Amino acid sequence: MKILKEVWGKTSCGKEICRFTITNENGAYVELCNIGAALVSAVVPDKDGNLADVVLGYDRPESYFGDGPCMGKVPGRFANRIGEGRFTLDGVDHVLPINNGPNHLHGGPDGFQNKVWESRESEGGVEFLYYSEDGEMGYPGALKAVARYEWTEENELRLTLTAESDAPTVLNLTNHAYFNLNGEGSGSILAHTLKLNASEYLPTTPSQIPLGESEPVAGTPMDFVTEKPLGQDIKADFPALNYGKGYDSCWVIDGFQPGQLQACAELYSPESGLLLEIFTTQPGVQLYTGNWLSGCPEGKNGHVYNDYEGVAIECQNYPDAPNKADYPCCVLRPGETYEQAIIFAFGIR
Repeated sequence: MKILKEVWGKTSCGKEICRFTITNENGAYVELCNIGAALVSAVVPDKDGNLADVVLGYDRPESYFGDGPCMGKVPGRFANRIGEGRFTLDGVDHVLPINNGPNHLHGGPDGFQNKVWESRESEGGVEFLYYSEDGEMGYPGALKAVARYEWTEENELRLTLTAESDAPTVLNLTNHAYFNLNGEGSGSILAHTLKLNASEYLPTTPSQIPLGESEPVAGTPMDFVTEKPLGQDIKADFPALNYGKGYDSCWVIDGFQPGQLQACAELYSPESGLLLEIFTTQPGVQLYTGNWLSGCPEGKNGHVYNDYEGVAIECQNYPDAPNKADYPCCVLRPGETYEQAIIFAFGIR
């Protein structure tokens, strides 16, 4: 395994933007960046042995700051939505910036995804560290977050997310990569097939805040228990699809147990023969079919990304968990360690 570090650019205040390339013995590689601890490329062989970059991204590092899609990055302090930007923790009300309709999304406009993280090569992987001050974007507690990536000889990308806080806070971390298994810039992902290890999902309000209890997917367009094309039901007249202009909902992973890796998803392209299997310790998975990609910064190799040209499969806690006592706990207290894992395993079928 070879790890190459290069300076990709500098911010206006002189901070180095670093890019790391981890290459295995077969020549497959991933590229990572310290803006938002981002996954910027994953170059893997298709069924014919040809290498293809299957992760959407940008050629210009500055494009990763403040982009709408949150391309490949680790959003925080709380990924996904918090209703009306408010929550109460231990009897104290906290108000967060509103940046998605009436709600708070991905930690706010100055969330983790728009920060330059500290970075280093460590024990065969790459680690990114971000220190979030008490009160940043309205969140309580000074928090240290670490994203560690490892790339294996079997073309598995392993991401471990850890954090500690000096005061009670809420936390929800994930990776927001967009995949196109035919290669970034190759067009629509709606012919990709998907299978989810999830027999229930979370219905929401029109502004995409969960109503509360999960409901069965059986008999609805939300059913991916049996593999089907992403585009098969995406235009169905169904509340969740109407609210998001496509899939943008959270599914409840079957068999979830804290700290235990579970099969989450299988994404497959009949065209390239590439299969992406995802495993996680997280309780939920947000499926987002790139419904609003149009208008984002210019992509890699001069590509212009349009809607539905990448799919994000975000392993995470449930949206609005700080306001839902029955959801898996999202509170991190002093002396505790937040630790979650996600594995992206690439192969051929």
